[in-house]
Amino acid sequence: MLSPALGALRIHPVKSLGACPSDEAVVEPWGLAGDRRWMLIDSGSRVVTQRQQPRMAVLSAELLPGGGLALSAPGSPSLTVGVPDPARTVTAALHRSTVELVPAADAAHAWFSARLGAEVRLVHLDAPSHRRPVDPEFGRPGETVSLADGFPLLLTARASLDALNSWVAQGDHPAEGPLPMSRFRPNVVVDGTAPWAEDGWERIAIGEVAFRVVKACGRCVITTTDQSTSVRGREPLRTLARHRREGRHVLFGRHMIPEGTGVIRVGDPVRVLDRSPGT
Repeated sequence: MLSPALGALRIHPVKSLGACPSDEAVVEPWGLAGDRRWMLIDSGSRVVTQRQQPRMAVLSAELLPGGGLALSAPGSPSLTVGVPDPARTVTAALHRSTVELVPAADAAHAWFSARLGAEVRLVHLDAPSHRRPVDPEFGRPGETVSLADGFPLLLTARASLDALNSWVAQGDHPAEGPLPMSRFRPNVVVDGTAPWAEDGWERIAIGEVAFRVVKACGRCVITTTDQSTSVRGREPLRTLARHRREGRHVLFGRHMIPEGTGVIRVGDPVRVLDRSPGT
């Protein structure tokens, strides 16, 4: 009998930069503590991600005690960035919403601009009151998200990645596989399930923290970007379009909203509390 468990935890301190693996994480109402509390914006105050700048994949940000960052990049000097003074804020566009953010020090703007070859600024999400509402079609009144695209957490399953990689190996671009889980930028990775079992989950508990599993994640071009080199290919979007298409979207992973707070740890059991009808 399968025994699902939390196999990996990943925190992304800066939206669209590399992930920081962790053995445990604090679950806050809007996501994992420290996850996607910083992001880059362009000269028009619009979010910048790997969609526009695939080289962001090879830039790293380590979360420091207190919420600051240690920035690093191949062949470049590192930089430590402190949490900025919230006295001055800017309004930035994050997809279809706007959010109030605090600019980092000028040295951080210069560091990123030099490595990306474009004018960008590093900004920080400060007060809980600045968080955005979750999509009301799936969220409840008062539920919020930090700087993730739409929902507090993203879950993926190791067995589903194995199934996807078997399809890639049989497809038109087998040399692009097998794909690592980093392509999908999850917060939590579950081991010990059947492939695509997560499709039928509506509520789960990881350790003692419960989550609603609200919708499938539609994937974008970022998944085609090698997270170690920033080189783009065709997979997994070609293969997902054949096997995991729903309308205009190709799917991998599930969005989640916490029902409470607490600490989750690698190795915690994952219990399915409610399933979709017919699964």
